[in-house]
This record gives sequence, C-alpha cells and structure tokens, in this order.
Amino acid sequence: MRIRDALESDAEALATATDRPRGVVKDMIHDRSVRVAVAGSGDDDGAAVTGFVAFDARGETVHVTDFDGDDEAIRRLFEEPRRFARREGMGVEAVVPNDERTGEILEGSGFERGGPGPRFEGRRTTRYVIDPDDLDG
Repeated sequence: MRIRDALESDAEALATATDRPRGVVKDMIHDRSVRVAVAGSGDDDGAAVTGFVAFDARGETVHVTDFDGDDEAIRRLFEEPRRFARREGMGVEAVVPNDERTGEILEGSGFERGGPGPRFEGRRTTRYVIDPDDLDG
C-alpha cells in the first residue's frame, strides 16, 4: 500500500466509499488536503483506492474532516495530518460518530478522547484530539 495525494480521477472511488455525489467529492479534493491509500507500491495511477483521509487547518488545529478505509489504511492515512500538524506546531482533532471500531483506530493512531462532540444527523459524536506536544517524530 502507498499513500498519495488524491487526484480528481479518484472522485468516483471516493464517492462510492462515502455514498456522496461525485461533484461533492471533487469539491472536497479541491478544497481540502486529501490523501488516498492505494493497493500496491508502484506508480500505477489506476491502482485501487483502499482508503482516504481529508483534512484542513484552521486556527491552531488540523481538523480531520472525513476518512474511510480498512483499519490498516486508516492508520497509515492518519500519519498525514499528524505529519502536517507536527511540522506546523499544531494540534489535531477529529469528531466522529460514536463507534467502538472507529474509536479504537483513532486511539491507536495517537488520539485521545476529548469529550463529546456535536450531534451529527441525530447521532452522538466524540471529539478526539492530539495535543501539539504529543506529536512525536
């Protein structure tokens, strides 16, 4: 598996993964930092996308705004916003619907529970954070 910047040509795969219209996903690719995990290790742009992470920076925090993929892909993809935050001296935050699997993946990626987040589509969420001082090299 390798990680690379998302391309507009990845929009269809990401739209399918997120159950969103292709146009919305294309906007996400243009408006945020989006990295994709692709099968294999070569330079084949046609390789299957196995996961993605989207993030942006506001204030002193890198906000993970969306992600999907298998456990290994998500763990590898979360290295990207962490790396950006470490370089810029920022913290990292993700707000996700309450889900034991997702919580375990986030905690395994260095996030700590930061308390409840806002309701999203009627579902409870949890805020996960990484303090800038906890972003080791």
